Formats: sequence, structure tokens, C-alpha cells
Amino acid sequence: MASAASTSLERTYRYLRIGLAGTVIAIFVAIAQAATTYGWLTSISDYFYTPARDVFVGALIAVSLALFALSGRGAERALLDAAALFAPLIALVPTTLAPGAVPGVDVLCTGRCFPPAYEADVANGVVVYLVLGMLLLLVALLLGALGQVSLAAVWPSLLIAAVVIAVTGLTWAFARDAFLQNAHFIATTAFFALFAAVAVRNAFPRQGPPPAPVFRLLYIAIAVGLVLVLVAYVVLLPQASGSGIPIVLIVEAIALALFFVFWVVQGIEKWSDPDPSIIAG
Repeated sequence: MASAASTSLERTYRYLRIGLAGTVIAIFVAIAQAATTYGWLTSISDYFYTPARDVFVGALIAVSLALFALSGRGAERALLDAAALFAPLIALVPTTLAPGAVPGVDVLCTGRCFPPAYEADVANGVVVYLVLGMLLLLVALLLGALGQVSLAAVWPSLLIAAVVIAVTGLTWAFARDAFLQNAHFIATTAFFALFAAVAVRNAFPRQGPPPAPVFRLLYIAIAVGLVLVLVAYVVLLPQASGSGIPIVLIVEAIALALFFVFWVVQGIEKWSDPDPSIIAG
């Protein structure tokens, strides 16, 4: 029975990693199809305002669920759980736009700002996010009280979740304009920064044997690439609308490609791992 259970667990983790890589392909295909009508927009996030929206949102929600399932233990659990909290915010709170950036979407400012017609959609998504987030915390605490989950092991994840949910709820309630203007940018930056940290932790695990040199090199390259991409994203986004070249779109595409590569490398490295969590230990 133990062997059968182990094989089933291995398959589950394999499928989750394959699925995470598949979400990137889904987003790229949806954007490429939308680009045939809307052209190449300023950023990948701008395609939220096109028919690619459904795939974009669905893929990011799927990413969130898969990251929770793969979160492993220790620091890696906290990092991936935190990334899983930010992924839905990237999906549910769209980016700001410059006037004329997306045909048919009205923006009432001279710079980048949030299209007011989409505020009701965001309100619906944020309320659902907050309710489910609080329920998740309550369920985790209940499982801990019943001895089904070790609160000593998961308290960092619970603390991060409580802070993210509280900050999201308070800013939505009392600083809504600032929330709409900045939430997508902050969530995107946090998500990929956390993933850069995950890549570093995979290159230098504190528990279990170190990865083979080729995998360590790949994880380090992914982490360095994500850091460089984040710097470029922060620097270039404010001036993205002034360039005829979709530089931010290219930067975001590289970030997604690195996310894809990470899960391919993880899948290859841990394909036959008897303890296939994000970091075996």
C-alpha cells in the first residue's frame, strides 16, 4: 500500500508542475490570439481588457491553487503560499491604462489610471477574495486545534495570509483609489520577487541533498533573471506608454517564460522523487 500511495503522490505532483507550466502557455496563446485584433499592447496585463481576459484570470487562479498544493515545508512553504495569495490579486485587479492604450476602453486621465467602468468587476472579485481568504484562515486554525495540522509548522504562512488579507481589506475599504491604482503592480512585483526567492532556495536547500550542479545553475539563472526583470518592470512601467516598442510586454513575457522554465526544471529534477514536495527534506 505504501508503494501505491507514494506512486499516486508522485503523479499528483508531476501533474501539478505540468499544469503550472501549462498556464503560461495558455496565457501566451490567449494573448497571441487577441493580438490579431488588438495588436501588441503595452503589457501582458493590458490584455485583461480584451477577450483574453477569461484565460488570463482563469490561469492565474489555477496557479494559485497549484502553488498551495505544492508549497512543501519550511521557508519554501511560506514563500509559495505567499505567492499563491498574490496570484489572484494580479488576476482580479487589472492594471492601470494610459488613454487610448486599449481600443474601446475609456480612461479619464492624462497618465496611467484605472478605467472606472471596471470598478464593479474588481469589487466583486475583491469581496470574494477576502471572504475566501478569511475562511481559509479559519479552516487552518480549526485543523490546527483538532491536531490535523501543525500550527508550529504553518504559522508563517498563516501570518502572511492574515497580513495580506488585512491590508487588502483595509486599503479597499478606506483607500480605494490608491488600491485600484497600485494593487496590480504591487501584487505582480511581489509574486515574481517571491518566485526569485523560491528559485534561490531550490538552488541552496537547507534540508536534503543539494541539487545536481546543472539544476543548481538553472535555478540561479532563473532567480537572477527574475530579479533583472523586476528591476526593468519597476523602472519601465511608468514610461511604458511613451514608447512605440512594447518594452513592458516583452519584460513581462520574459518573467512568465522564467516561471515556465522553473516548473519544467522542477518537473525534470523531481520526476522520480519519492518525496516530491517543492523541497524534499
